[in-house]
Amino acid sequence: MTINDVFNLRDQGRKEEAYEAAREIYAVDKGPYASSAMFWTAVDILKIRVNEGRMEEARKIYMALERLLNGKTDEKGWMHDAIRRCGELMEKGEKREMLSESGPEHLQMGVWGEDLAAAYLREKGYVILERDWHSKHRDIDIIAQQNDCLVFVEVKTRRSREFGDPLDAVNYQKLKNLRLAINHYIQYRKLDNSWRFDVISIVGELDCSNPEIDHIEDFQLV
Repeated sequence: MTINDVFNLRDQGRKEEAYEAAREIYAVDKGPYASSAMFWTAVDILKIRVNEGRMEEARKIYMALERLLNGKTDEKGWMHDAIRRCGELMEKGEKREMLSESGPEHLQMGVWGEDLAAAYLREKGYVILERDWHSKHRDIDIIAQQNDCLVFVEVKTRRSREFGDPLDAVNYQKLKNLRLAINHYIQYRKLDNSWRFDVISIVGELDCSNPEIDHIEDFQLV
């Protein structure tokens, strides 16, 4: 396995494999090219671990990234920018972790539901790109990739249907805010992918083992 192979795996979206290959190379080669491969694949894996809620692993990777960057030449500032963005992502992940453990019960329910939805999507073969992406006061719960399609996902979680279906909360104002946030994301990332909007509703008691999960694909944003 060569460094070019590592970056080819990364380009193919095989980020876990790229990371493991980079680690094997870096174990015997601390040169600039091996260090660069190690840095960028570790950035990829940190994002994945945060999105999976595996914050302890993410913290270790973040510290390793800081060590990798120490003393490295970064004329264009790309590595420092990546570290900054990783730090922002870590803050979001740690906030979710804190809310899930000791926040108000309704916020714990929301975090639990989003974690379930993300796990459900990964099991279906989706790649989670972003969680809790904010555009001013508007947010998108999950942004995922399914083959060549970008999927924006709203997650609604309820204990029961006693006071209505979770989908009832996806109302006109919520859809309006989501349209604005999605347009902002597409413009910000300069994307031309096909995309759709999905809704996942989750009904069940906090941390129950068998919640009801309903995934509605291509939910109309109008």
